[in-house]
This record gives sequence, C-alpha cells and structure tokens, in this order.
Amino acid sequence: MSERTVLIVDDEFAIRDMLRMALEIAEYRCIEAESIQDAYTLIVDERPDIILLDWMLPGGSGLELLRRLKRDENTEEVPVIMLTAKTTEDNVIQGLDVGADDYLTKPFAPRELIARIRALLRRSGSGQDQGRMEVNGLVLDGESRRIFVGDNAIDMGPTEFNLLQFFMSHPERAYTRGQLLDQVWGANVYVEERTVDVHIRRLRKALQTGEADYSGLIQTVRGTGYRFSSRGL
Repeated sequence: MSERTVLIVDDEFAIRDMLRMALEIAEYRCIEAESIQDAYTLIVDERPDIILLDWMLPGGSGLELLRRLKRDENTEEVPVIMLTAKTTEDNVIQGLDVGADDYLTKPFAPRELIARIRALLRRSGSGQDQGRMEVNGLVLDGESRRIFVGDNAIDMGPTEFNLLQFFMSHPERAYTRGQLLDQVWGANVYVEERTVDVHIRRLRKALQTGEADYSGLIQTVRGTGYRFSSRGL
C-alpha cells in the first residue's frame, strides 16, 4: 500500500511534533501547517489523504477552513478530524454539522487518533463512494447525475438531485432545514429555509414513479426537519 499523507493543522509546535512522531511510527507521511492560509496552500499542492484540523488557529477558526473545503468539489471528500480543547456538546455538533468526519478533544492518546485515522481512510478508500448508490431498487448514479428505477430514468431538477444524493449518503439521520441549506445549497448562499420545503415537495413528486412510489423515503421529522429512511417501506 502506498504511503498515505496526513496534513496536521495546529498552531502549537509541540502538538504538531507529537502527532508527527506518532504518525511516522505508524508509517504515515506528514505535512504540517500552523495557519489557515498555510493549510489551504498545502491542501491544493499536496492533496493529503486526511486532515487533522485544530479548532482555534491564527487568522480564524478551523471551522472556516472546513467550510471552505466542503464547498469545493475538489476537496469536499477529503476526511477531516477536528482536534480541539472544546468539549461542550454544542461545539461537537457544530463541527460535525459543518462537515467534520470525526472529533477528538485534547488531550487524547495518539493510539486512539491512529485508530480513527485508519478507520476513516478505510471508509474513504473502500470504493463505497457516492458515485453509485441504491436503496430498494432506486439507483442514483453520481457520475451521470441520473436516477433510475430498473431501466427507467426519473426526471428531476439539479437541486432535487443534490438533495437526494445528500440524503442517500446520510440515511437515518434527521436534518434541520438550516443544515440542509448548508450541505446542499452551501453555507455561503443566503436562501430562506422555506425554500427547502419547496424542493422537498418537488423531490417527493419526482420519486412517485409509474413503477413504484419512493416518496416515503423522505420523511418529515416533526419539530426538526427531514430524514431519509427506508425503514417501514
């Protein structure tokens, strides 16, 4: 297996040095950055396999860099583990909502970090990507951006496709309208939350095909928002 590259983004030299030594013993190649600007340059130039991202950084928070990465199709699939001293539930939820794949609070054992890195790299390299997904005979082809039931294609708009792709990639979890706006429309786009309801209705209508009715996959979660689930169908 080729050597995997880990980008360590932390403004404290002692932490970067500790992480680098542990990762090199585990046979990872390490590159380091101490600011958002340096990190983004390395991401573009080096294309790391995974990023360890500190929450508090010079020039802004790690969340700002995370949002930027998740909005860019060239970097949105790179796994990110947030490293921070923040421990409240709100902070954890905020980091995961923005798009972090995992979260570790300082101090942590290097062995635990290595285990989580390996798990994320196995997941991202397993071939179970978003190129082609299937649920109960409903097939989404990410490369051609088409939806099929059997040999029949389902017609839907680009926003409805993006919504369905996100839902199928994150099943059985309830999302608020605000979270869906951030994930599907982008955190830098200012759209009213009621817009989500309009596109959910359009998506459900498109999923009512001649062969089968898949509209029930998109479930309303009272008091929260929406969830994609095949349970009960």
